[in-house]
Amino acid sequence: MSGVKAIACGADRLFAERSLHGRLRGKRVGVLVNQTAVTADYEFWPRALAARTGARLAVVFSPEHGLYAEKQDQAPCDSDPAGRFGAPVVSLYGQASESLRPAPALLAGLEAVLFDIQDIGSRYYTFSYSLAYLMEAAAEAGVEVIVLDRPNPLGGELIEGPPLEPGYESFVGRFAGLPVRHGLSVGELALWFHAAHGVGARPTVIRATGWSRALDAFEYVAPWIMPSPNMPTPATALVYPGMCLLEGTNLSEGRGTTRPFEIFGAPYLEEFALADSLNGLGLPGVRFRPQRFIPTFDKHRGELCSGAQLHVTDRAAFRPFLTGAAVVHTAKRLAPEGFAWRAGAYEFVAHIPAIDILSGSGRLRSLVEAGAAFDEVAAACGGPQEETTFREARRDCLLYS
Repeated sequence: MSGVKAIACGADRLFAERSLHGRLRGKRVGVLVNQTAVTADYEFWPRALAARTGARLAVVFSPEHGLYAEKQDQAPCDSDPAGRFGAPVVSLYGQASESLRPAPALLAGLEAVLFDIQDIGSRYYTFSYSLAYLMEAAAEAGVEVIVLDRPNPLGGELIEGPPLEPGYESFVGRFAGLPVRHGLSVGELALWFHAAHGVGARPTVIRATGWSRALDAFEYVAPWIMPSPNMPTPATALVYPGMCLLEGTNLSEGRGTTRPFEIFGAPYLEEFALADSLNGLGLPGVRFRPQRFIPTFDKHRGELCSGAQLHVTDRAAFRPFLTGAAVVHTAKRLAPEGFAWRAGAYEFVAHIPAIDILSGSGRLRSLVEAGAAFDEVAAACGGPQEETTFREARRDCLLYS
């Protein structure tokens, strides 16, 4: 483990530092968590909150995928009024968009709500927007929000991808100006939501210790619990900011395989042509290997798909959004009759194509449909100017060196 640094997350500090217990002792509190809310010794801390801090746990809110990340993407999650550890579990991801925001009655009488969910450093991941809805509702109810912070597993330095444009907001991107790979911890994101968009009251963030922005999940020691059913490892998180774009198409993004977002393809592709074409683009930090696979669920379930597996060869050089855009562009160019955009509602939005919601505007879709050269597509994937703009916008929200 030489060169790998141990860190303490916010939850570890909450339990270890007596000065923090006083913030909660005797108070009636709620938590917004899933199974990733663990201490360094893998204890699910909400179960021990009362005994360790003297707080009175009144309600457990759970995000998309459920408390144990048991539900697939966009599947409504059930509440559990009986609860499992002395408090009811209330789902904040149901059949309609109204379910995303905690009802006022559920916050009545609370003095604080603690948030602790592992984020993965990508604009699309919905857990941070559950936090934003909580911040808004809590401010109206006069309830403090406390974020138990965790490091961004992608590190805090690299920024990539076009910023979300106004008019393309959704539950996979609520706030204009946020790039796909933002380089913020979830606590820093909450501070940016408040500072840049007036979301709720300024939250209290209990920082992680030992983490610096240069460290990614391959360089520090902390529990990794899969935060959603298709996010099994930090390697998945590394490719997700680009490969999630495939959700906006009829390409399989590898759901139903053991390497989601790393394996991809479709029945209408030819694996060697796809891999050769992608390798020919000279994308930084990645190579593509021909792959055939049969998804066990989701798109093309039970069908033989031809595609590729991407292999990251240099994490620092790798640009996931550029890579995902290259996959979409190349699949459309190689198989124009088979390729299609995803149709229908996506994350409660029916009037905007899913690919536009994910990419943050209609530019990527328009360029791919027009048969533009890849250089034009790459130029629309964000660049130094957008990166500099966001670095300045986030500067006052940074908590780590």
